[in-house]
Amino acid sequence: MSDAHLTERSLDGGREPVELTEEPIHLSTRDSWGDPDEHSGGWSRRRKIGWTVALVVGLAGAGVLGAAGWLVAQQKDTELTSPPQVAGLARDDSERAKSTADYLRSGLAADIELDRSFGTVYRDPADDKRSVLIFGGTTLLWQPERDLESLFRLMSDETGAVNGLREVPAGDLGGVMRCGSTSGEGGDFAVCGWADHGSVVMAMFPGRSVTDAGALLRDLRKDMQTRN
Repeated sequence: MSDAHLTERSLDGGREPVELTEEPIHLSTRDSWGDPDEHSGGWSRRRKIGWTVALVVGLAGAGVLGAAGWLVAQQKDTELTSPPQVAGLARDDSERAKSTADYLRSGLAADIELDRSFGTVYRDPADDKRSVLIFGGTTLLWQPERDLESLFRLMSDETGAVNGLREVPAGDLGGVMRCGSTSGEGGDFAVCGWADHGSVVMAMFPGRSVTDAGALLRDLRKDMQTRN
């Protein structure tokens, strides 16, 4: 059948003949992936929504990274000192105390690479059995919580498992602080530690509860830690 015959065919009712061409017939663009605006250089509604969502997600991610970067910059330059007097305690400079502190300090330095490390024993003037042994160091820490967990594992290797480990308020200096308890020759004692992006420190508190130990460590930290 020829094309001429098709173009001369009429519809019922005497309407004008329908011309058939080689151009495609578009029934609707509503359900199509394309959009007429795209051919004219515009943006389809779907593309606008997609780019809007991507922009919002990107801005949210940038906000998180910006806040984290600010925190690292604020905390990374940290110094730790061991004052002669701190939080009502007196530094014990006896050879026995130094030897004990150096032993734990060396164990810490072997487990976590530090720029500077220290170990000190502080004596409670009211009761020698409540002396505090504190050790740690400074370096740039990207994941303070992970490094604090490493320090608690080290403590577990040295003294036995640290039980009831829980997070406690870290105070104005921020970071993370956790406390638990373990057993020694003199019975159970509290163990607490803190970590931020510039330091990680652990302390043992014979004769003190976990609650009292956490409060005392915050007081020690205020007098021992400074930031540049």
